[in-house]
Parts: sequence; C-alpha cells; structure tokens
Amino acid sequence: MYKVCKFGGSSLATAEEWKKVKDIVDHDDDLHIVVVSAIGKADKKDNKVTDLLYLIYQHHKYHVDYMPLFEQVEAKYLAIKKELQINVDIESEFEDVKERLDQDTISEDELVSRGEYFSAKLMAAYLGFDFVDSMELINFDYNGKIVEPETVECIERAVSVHDYMVVPGFYGSYPNYKICLFSRGGSDVTGSYMAKGAHADLYENFTDVSGFYMADPKIVENPRHISQISYDELRELSYMGASVLHEETILPLMDEDIPILVLNTNCPEQPGTWVKKAVQGRKHLITGISGKKGFLAITFFKERSIDKLSLMMKVLSVFRAYHVPVENIPTSIDSFCVVVEKNAIEEKYYDMIADLKQINGIAGIEEDEDIALLAVVGGNMVKKAGSLGRIMSVFGDNNINIKLIDWGLEEYNILLGVSNADFEKSIKTLYARFAHEKINNA
Repeated sequence: MYKVCKFGGSSLATAEEWKKVKDIVDHDDDLHIVVVSAIGKADKKDNKVTDLLYLIYQHHKYHVDYMPLFEQVEAKYLAIKKELQINVDIESEFEDVKERLDQDTISEDELVSRGEYFSAKLMAAYLGFDFVDSMELINFDYNGKIVEPETVECIERAVSVHDYMVVPGFYGSYPNYKICLFSRGGSDVTGSYMAKGAHADLYENFTDVSGFYMADPKIVENPRHISQISYDELRELSYMGASVLHEETILPLMDEDIPILVLNTNCPEQPGTWVKKAVQGRKHLITGISGKKGFLAITFFKERSIDKLSLMMKVLSVFRAYHVPVENIPTSIDSFCVVVEKNAIEEKYYDMIADLKQINGIAGIEEDEDIALLAVVGGNMVKKAGSLGRIMSVFGDNNINIKLIDWGLEEYNILLGVSNADFEKSIKTLYARFAHEKINNA
C-alpha cells in the first residue's frame, strides 16, 4: 500500500508532538509522503506561526518594529531543532528572510509560506526523508487556481525520484515561480494533491481529534463519533464550519476514489473517520450538524413589470465585481434574498449598497444582520419520507424561529437560517433529538 499523510499545526506544536509524528511514521513503511503545516499553538495562550507571519508582514508594511515577532517565530523552530538534535541549517535561511524583509524584496505570500517551509526542512531531516519543495510540485495559474495536469505530472516525476519525502503544505507557485498560497487550512489540500499525483491508496490526515463528530464538541458534550462519511457530506459539513478538514480537500481525490482517514496524532490507534465516495451500511438518519454565525441577508424586492431572472443577474454581477462570495439565494415571486458572510462584505458594504441601489427595477432593499446558518447533513434522509418535516417540528417545539430554509435536490443537506442567539440552542436541540435515531425507526 502507498500512503500519503499530512500532519497539522497542532501535531507540530512542541518537540513532544514531533516525537509522536516520528513514531507514527517509523512504524509504517507504507507512509511515503509526509505533508506538514506550520507550527501551531502549544497552548491556548500561544500563537500559530502562520498568524505571527501575517502580523510580521503587516508590521513591516506600516513601518512598525517586527523583530520581536520575528524572533518569536525563529525561536520556535530553533527550540525544536535543539531539543530533537536535528542536523540542518535553518539559521542562515532565517537570516536570509530577515534581510529580504529589510530590503522589501519578499512578498507576503512567500513570507507566510516560510512557516510550512521550515517545518518541512526540519521534519525531513528528523525523519531521514528527502525534502521536496512544494514550489516544484503545486502549480497555480495567475488567477490562483490549481493547474491540475501540470501539478499531477510534477508529483509523478517527484515520486519516481524520491521514495520517501517531506513536502511543505499550504503553497505552490505561479507560472513566474512566485509563491502562491492556498486559503487558510490549505495544507489539507496540498496533501490531497500529493495523494492524487502519487496515485496513492490512502490519504491519512493527522490532527488533534479522532476524526469527525456529529456536532461540535465545544457546543455538544461528548457528541457521537462519525466512523464513515461520504465526500459530499464532508464538503457540506466542512464548508459550514466543521473545521477538521478543508472543504476542498476531497476534490482531487474523487476521480481516483482515494479514501481519506482522519486520525489523532495523540491517539493514532483510535479508529478515526473514513471519508469515501460511497458509504455503505450506515444506520443513522443524520450524519452531522454544523454551522456558522455572522451572516447578512439582503432581500431585494422587484418592480412587478421587471423580469426577476434579469434583475438577479444584475444584482449578482455587483457581488461578483466586489469579490463577495454568495452563500445562498432564497427566492419568492416578487423578491429574492442574497445571503453573505458579514466579514466578507464589511469593508465594501457602503460602496456595494450604493451600486445596488442604482440598478433599475429594484423596488426596495431590506437587510437582516442577525443570521446564523446550520447544515443538517445525512445521506439517509433521502430514504425516509418526512425527514424535513420532523426536523422542522423540533424547531417549533422549542420556540426557535427559522428565518430561511434550503433543501437541495440531492436531499442529503438541509440548510437552515436562525438568529445568532439561537445558534447553539438549535444545534443542541437537533442533536438531542436525532443523535441516535436510526433509519429503521425514524
């Protein structure tokens, strides 16, 4: 078997965590490619290296002394090197980064990528693997999109040369060989492209939890563990707030049906969660519940003589021009609603609203700033008539007002909008009602 694995920042936060990583890798000859993140938090008061690097760049940009932060990042890596007695020269590379900052010749993306880069340089030496820079492997176009054929070809070539290698996550390169970052959490996606390009049998993703749970353990005490989940269910749960895996992780793996196994670095013997294209034998009606607060719903009322589709296209073109992602678009006969994350629109809000009000055919605009979205996901819901009605009755019985609802044709995902104040209550209520309900008695 040929495996690719990825270790997240929490698995690299201390020298003790690095020892656990080495023990896992040393006891599995099938692990040929190891992808690593930047060093994460050692405790709640600590800072992630990636956050510090972003802050360093901002300090530098606005001529604020960044050296205390830079020294903090450097100290984290040198402490790991010293305690584990890793023989690799990263001191000179840190000095080079500092000089390029002083000379203003390093981009923000490149500076931030150094977190993963230094993790991989140390990890490769620690494990006795080859270091292969993801700049040589992950190819982006100038729009920041992965060029998959070239990426797969580069990975295939690297696999033919390096039997065992460590690769930094989170970044690749533009055609001009400048560094381009994934979105936050993108080391998961690096791992999935490595698995695709290596034609791996399995992609293992190690983190600080033993896979997925039906609900967020921070909201629900001891939620039910999910042993298996489909690619589609995972994307919905991850997109709506389940932060174990980046929602784009599964896309490179679907064509070759490469499964993902999510495991806990601290307890690798625990079963974890399998992510597959098709999951058989599951008995529960609902697989998982996730969600996020902080959405804004903007409702547009049209003049009666105006074609709704044409008006929607004009409105959405404004959102596109301002690069604001749209989460949902509920509609009625004379109105439609555009739901967005508030933090995606805040800096552009007044300019956007001014442009939207200039569109002919809009009779009025109303806003609701108090929206939280919940995703209720389960492949078995389609098999049981009345699933939606039974879920709705739970909200009614508990005096929770539903502001919007969307149930797609696939019928495995119900999206619900509630007030931010009802967010935790909604998740707890749904979990209490459906946590152990099975399809044969639903």
